[in-house]
Amino acid sequence: MRRILIPGTAFAAGTALMSGIYLGLLSWLEGWEYAAFQFSRDRNYVVPIILAFGIQAALYSVLRFRLYGPSAPIGPGGVMMGASGGTSATAMVACCLHHATNFLPILGISAATAFLARYQRPFMEFSLVMNLTGILIMFIALQRARQGPSPALEPS
Repeated sequence: MRRILIPGTAFAAGTALMSGIYLGLLSWLEGWEYAAFQFSRDRNYVVPIILAFGIQAALYSVLRFRLYGPSAPIGPGGVMMGASGGTSATAMVACCLHHATNFLPILGISAATAFLARYQRPFMEFSLVMNLTGILIMFIALQRARQGPSPALEPS
């Protein structure tokens, strides 16, 4: 039961976090109706990013709690989870931040937000590539952990 509950909870938490960042920021800046419209417009990018981050969170929990396999270090999985999670959050913020200029022009962020608005799609595509890379790295680490330590590394 634990082998399903922990990764399932991590998946739900990861997807909720990314969804919350995206919808929360847009709702706060422009209102719920606009957030729903923007989500439907960008769903081909946003949904895969959200799901990929959730999958990463689930894989990381499997590695972290050693749910499938012998006790082995988790390797680069945690670092990749943080890196791709950061890029995912940045992509979600990049989608929304240019709306902040409507409310916060005094901060002088109009140039930065114009840049983010212009390159919104490439940020999302990069985020998706980072998430898929993170999934691949954690899947490889999981396979290695399931196989146990390498015979060449065992003491004689």
